[in-house]
Amino acid sequence: MGKFVNGVEEFFTFCEENEVEFVDFRFTDIKGAWHHISYRMSAVTAGQLEGGLPFDGSSIENWQPINESDMLLKPDVDSAFLDPFTADSTVIVICDVYDIYKNEAYAKCPRSIAKKALKALADAGVADEAYFGPENEFFIFDDVKIVDNDNHQSFKVETDEGHWADNADYGEIGNMGHRPRIKGGYFPVQPIDPAVDLRAEMMQVLEDVGLEVMLGHHEVAQGQHEIGIVFSDIITAADNVQKYKYVVKMVAHLNGKTATFMPKPIYNDNGNGMHVHQSLWKDGKNLFYKEGEYANLSKTALDYLSGIFAHKEAVASFTNPSTNSFKRLLPGFEAPRILTYSSQNRSAACRIPYGAGEKATRIETRFPDSVACPYLAFAVLMIAGLDG
Repeated sequence: MGKFVNGVEEFFTFCEENEVEFVDFRFTDIKGAWHHISYRMSAVTAGQLEGGLPFDGSSIENWQPINESDMLLKPDVDSAFLDPFTADSTVIVICDVYDIYKNEAYAKCPRSIAKKALKALADAGVADEAYFGPENEFFIFDDVKIVDNDNHQSFKVETDEGHWADNADYGEIGNMGHRPRIKGGYFPVQPIDPAVDLRAEMMQVLEDVGLEVMLGHHEVAQGQHEIGIVFSDIITAADNVQKYKYVVKMVAHLNGKTATFMPKPIYNDNGNGMHVHQSLWKDGKNLFYKEGEYANLSKTALDYLSGIFAHKEAVASFTNPSTNSFKRLLPGFEAPRILTYSSQNRSAACRIPYGAGEKATRIETRFPDSVACPYLAFAVLMIAGLDG
C-alpha cells in the first residue's frame, strides 16, 4: 500500500518488473472528471516524463480556446500504480497540466490549484501538514435507464434491495424478500446485505492500487454503501478519491452493475455525501486539539471552522456544485442542514467526531458530496479555514 515508485529511475524499474505494455497518463478537469491518454511503454522516455506530453486543451470543456490549444501533461511518476482492469499490463500515472503560453502550472488544473493551496499553508506559517480524510458514499444499481428526448426526460434505477421490488417476479429463483426497509439499511448482515462479496472485491482492489482501506459496510439507504480509507495529505487524499471512484465504478461494472456517487439518486431515501475529515499539524502536534475545551477543540480549530462558515457560499459552490447536491440536504435524511458545529448532532454542517486523544481530534465537514472535484473541494475548505 502507498507509493510504488519514487522518481523516474524507479518508475522504469517498476515498469520492467511488471512487464508493462502501456502507460496511461491521467489528469482531472475542472469538474473533477478523469481523462487519459495511453502511450506504448516503448515510446515513453525519461525526457518525456520530465518535459511533459502534449495534448489539445481546447477539447477539454471550459479550458483553452482553439487558437491557444497546445498544453502539456506533467507526469507525477511518484503517483504510478498498475491498472487492475486492463487486459495488457498498464501503469497509470497521474499528471498536472502545464500552460506553455505562460510557462507555469495551468491556472485551471485542479491538482495544481491544490498544490498552490498547500504553498499558501506553508507561507502562512500556521501549520506544516494538513490531513484530509474523505468518506465517499455510493449506490449500486442493478439496472439504470435514462431517457433524454425532445419530448421526454426521465431516469429509472433498479436494485433488488429496493422496497419497490417487494412484489417483483424473479422467475424460478423466486422473490425471497430479503431487503432493508426505507432508511433501514445501516449495518445489516446477509442476506439483507447482498453486497458483502462485491464490497470485499472493491476493498481488495483499492488496496492493490495503493489505498489503505479500513472498513466497508452497507449504508442507510437501500443499495447504498461506503468504504473507509485512511486519511492523508491533501494531494494524496484527492488522488485517492479519483482512484476510489474509478475502482468502485469498474468493479461494479465488471459485475454487471452500476455504481453512482450522485448525491440524491432516490427521492425518498438517504443521499450520498463526501464527508471530509480535516486537521492541521505543526512540529508533530495536532493544532486542533486542546484538552478540556468543548469537544477538545483548540482556538485554532474554532478559527478554522469560522473561516469555513464565513465563506459558506463560496465553499459550497465547490463542495456542492450541482442542483442534485442540494436535493440531498433535506430534513429527515441525516443530512447536514444547520450552519454550526457539534460534537454529536449529524445535522450540523461540521461535526466533531468522537476520538480519544490528540491524534484523533479533527473536524468533519458533512455537507460536501462526490460531485465535487476533490482537489478543488479540499483546497477551498483549507483556504477558507486558514482565512478564519
